[in-house]
Amino acid sequence: MRPIPKHSRLLLPMLAAMLCCACQRTSSATPAGEPPFPYQEAGIAELQARITAGELDSVTLTDAYLRRIALLDRAGPALRSVIEINPAARREAAQRDAERRAGRIRGPLHGMPILLKDNIGATPMHNTAGSLALKTFRPRRDAFLVQRLREAGAVILGKTNLSEWANFRSTGSTSGWSALGGQTRNPYALDRNPCGSSSGSAVAVAANLAVAAIGTETDGSIVCPAAVTGIVGLKPTVGLVSRDGIIPISFSQDTAGPMARSVADAALLLAAMAGRDESDPATATMPGRAVYDYGARLRPDALHGARIGVLRNALAERAEIKPLLDQAVAAMRAAGATVIDTALPSEDGWEKDEQTVLLYEFKNGLNRYFQQWRTPVASLGALIAFNDAHASQELHLFGQELLLQAEQAGSLNDPIYIAARGNARRLAGAEGIDATLRADRLDALIAPTTGAAWRTTPGKGDDYPGGSYGAAAVAGYPSLSVPMGHANGLPLGLLFMGPAWSEPRLLELGHAYEQLTRARRPPAFAPTP
Repeated sequence: MRPIPKHSRLLLPMLAAMLCCACQRTSSATPAGEPPFPYQEAGIAELQARITAGELDSVTLTDAYLRRIALLDRAGPALRSVIEINPAARREAAQRDAERRAGRIRGPLHGMPILLKDNIGATPMHNTAGSLALKTFRPRRDAFLVQRLREAGAVILGKTNLSEWANFRSTGSTSGWSALGGQTRNPYALDRNPCGSSSGSAVAVAANLAVAAIGTETDGSIVCPAAVTGIVGLKPTVGLVSRDGIIPISFSQDTAGPMARSVADAALLLAAMAGRDESDPATATMPGRAVYDYGARLRPDALHGARIGVLRNALAERAEIKPLLDQAVAAMRAAGATVIDTALPSEDGWEKDEQTVLLYEFKNGLNRYFQQWRTPVASLGALIAFNDAHASQELHLFGQELLLQAEQAGSLNDPIYIAARGNARRLAGAEGIDATLRADRLDALIAPTTGAAWRTTPGKGDDYPGGSYGAAAVAGYPSLSVPMGHANGLPLGLLFMGPAWSEPRLLELGHAYEQLTRARRPPAFAPTP
């Protein structure tokens, strides 16, 4: 643990209680009767140091994670977070070890086993979005971001379960469920939901089934699962990471992003993933200095002199959340930040327009993906028909109302769509986040990411507590969820939001907060809290 800065000493009594939880990283994170996992909570820098010291290699590390997946995901608590293992994972690890012996080290991700959400194409595996309609589909090449990760030396360990079709199938869906993968379970309390749609990526990282994972988000699908499983999740600015090879919902809002146990690891992943790609026009909007060595910018005193705005929304006033948010604010102030209460002038005013945009863009993008990648179903209409024909497997828990609504949407030249897209982005971006930051000269906004994980009730939808991430999602701006603490044994996250391309600042602020509070602790796989 890094030392607490001098200007934080007034918070020592409060921080001691928070830190003691983080220090108890014992075998409680492994089911009773099983030996402690040797790489429990290990981050990228620690693992690389152990490899450099000759204590470890990538094959050994990969084998250890594969055994842990078999122990916890397929058996034991049966988390159901991993939907497919990469059959070439061990060979990839052996190649990285051979390169290291030859003196070729590609970077900090060299030899690190990483999981991918199962809507991101990666050979030789399937890409299914959790749907039986795509269970035989194998993309002919890697998605652009997977190419980047492999060039950086990462080992692709496998694919993670998700809310089917990234939770854009039904108004009554249960997050974390797919027909192919079943119901993903929250490792902190197995009867609780992991949120979605990057459910498997979040759970796998929280349970130490991989070094880190990649998720995707349209509106909350990275940061919500990250928050309720006690990990770090970063949704980048739309256009920083290519969407090539990813099964889409919305080209206005979709992005992939890192999910890790620390801000430092998320920063290293983002540096490897980010970059321009001719196949994704959104990346052409990237400023010349948008891609950084994000990890090199992290410093524990980044909060000193920062100006932070707290969104005191309804979520922030919930009894289980308010004390933790107040502690977070106090910690930042003691670290030298100016923290003021603020509000978005157009709070949630974009929701109706956002839904219109998603319906239009989902139909257009999905049909294009099906045609470009030559999938077993050729259109959204064919997918709807497939689900009807396989209703006992696909539709027994909830329907496909959103697919049906999207099928009725018109072209992207429709004035209804054009107006909705403009209104949504303006209200969330220029007149929302941007206006709020400018009014009080703020570096970032913070708010509770979402509430605590709710009980999973198959067939009855989600008892969703609400979230603070909608504005950043609709505007296409970055958001970062960092562990904030626990309520009744369940993790809660703190969300950092900023303007477009502000990832470097958000990451350094989130890292400083993380180092100050050390709020993450590994899960105990409890039947119920």
